Amino acid sequence: MPAQGLRVGRSCLGGGADRVAIEKRDGEVVAERTAPRESFADHGPDTPWDELHALYFAGYAMWNYLTAPYLLTRPGVVLEEVEPWQEGGTTWRRLHATFPEDIATHNTEQVFHYDADGLLRRHDYAPDVLGGRSAAHFAEQHITASGLVFPTHRYIVPTQEDGRALKEPVLISIDLTEISVD
Repeated sequence: MPAQGLRVGRSCLGGGADRVAIEKRDGEVVAERTAPRESFADHGPDTPWDELHALYFAGYAMWNYLTAPYLLTRPGVVLEEVEPWQEGGTTWRRLHATFPEDIATHNTEQVFHYDADGLLRRHDYAPDVLGGRSAAHFAEQHITASGLVFPTHRYIVPTQEDGRALKEPVLISIDLTEISVD
């Protein structure tokens, strides 16, 4: 859409996410939805998404991904360190996070896995808007930009009932090639 002179915008990034909109560069609203999360209420696994569904999901998801672990310091987020996790011959420390309703995120309870260097390696969640199916989000190839560390390669796979990640299918893959912090 940006090629057509449109821009996408979402109010309350990281907050209550009460509106999602597609706007022209001059601010004219092309499409919008208030209470976008509620629009997923009757969706099943095969229900098609429109552009506003995709924008809402991608907007809050990327905001969460790019702001972690700082997101965990927001008021109302409750953290508890839980038992370590063994993955590929290494041990990761884990934080169980409970998010308040005013933070748009995949679901209320999530687990973040950190390696011995304090780098995010895995993030477990079950997106409400996708029917609550459990997923493991792996974070790799960390870089530093303006003193902040970001994983530039991420991929999400389903998990088994015991929490072990499946190798396939890769549900989403994200590769960030340029990060700047102003």
